[in-house]
Amino acid sequence: MLVTVLGDLLEPFGDRPVRTAALVYVLQGLGYGEHAARQAIVRTGASGLLTPTRSGRETLWALTDPAHRLFTEGDIRGFSTDIDSTRWDGHWLVVCVSIPESQRSARNRLYAAPRWIGLGNPAPGVWVTPHHRRAAEVSRTIDELRLTESTLSFVGELPIPGVSQDRLVRRSWDLAAAEQAYDDLLQRFDGRRFAPGDEQLFAHLELADGVRRMASMDPRLPEVLLPEWRGLEAARRLRELRTDLTPDISRPLA
Repeated sequence: MLVTVLGDLLEPFGDRPVRTAALVYVLQGLGYGEHAARQAIVRTGASGLLTPTRSGRETLWALTDPAHRLFTEGDIRGFSTDIDSTRWDGHWLVVCVSIPESQRSARNRLYAAPRWIGLGNPAPGVWVTPHHRRAAEVSRTIDELRLTESTLSFVGELPIPGVSQDRLVRRSWDLAAAEQAYDDLLQRFDGRRFAPGDEQLFAHLELADGVRRMASMDPRLPEVLLPEWRGLEAARRLRELRTDLTPDISRPLA
C-alpha cells in the first residue's frame, strides 16, 4: 500500500521530499497503525525506493530513480491503454529458463518478476506471453536475475502437435482467481459515492492499490484468446472508476 501511496501522491511531483508524519497520516487513514506505518517507511527506504534526509528533528523522504522507473511500469501494467486487446498477430514469446544449483536463490524472484510483466507459467521453467513486443523488458529481467546464460527464448506461432491455445492459456494463468479478485473490487467500489476530501482520497488509493495488484494476476490477453472472459470488462470498469475517484491533487504531501 505504501508503494501505491508513493506512486500516486509523490511521483507526480518528481523528487520533492515528504515528511515521515505525512506518510504516516495517509497510512493511518488507510487503516494501518502508526508503528506498522513507520516500519513500512523504513523498509521501503532500505529497499532503495526512498532516500532519507534530515531537516532539524524531522526525516524527509524522496523518491529514488529506481522508484520512478517502478511507478512508470506500474502505471503501464495497471492503468494504461497501451495494449490493444482486440488485435493480435497470433505470435507468442516463449522463454525457457533453467536455474543452476548455484543460483537457487533466484527461484522465488524468477516466479515473481515474469508475472509482473504478464508472462504465464504453463510448465516448470517455461514462460509465455502473446505480448511478444515485451521481449526487451523480459530480457532485462532475465539479465537482472543473472540467468541469461541458462535461458532460451523465441517468438513464433503455437506449433502443432501440442496443446491448444485455450489449454495453454488455462495452464499459464489462474483466471478464476483473477475473476474473483475483480469481482471483489467491483463489489467494494462500483456504485458507491465517497465524500470529497480524505474519504475520496483513501478510496482512490485503495482502488489504485487493488488494480495494481491485478497486474500480476491478469495478463490482459487478446480477446480472441478469452472471448467470453468477464475479467476484460471488469478491468475496463475499474479503470473508469479509478479515474472518477482521482482527487484533485494540486500540491504534494507536506
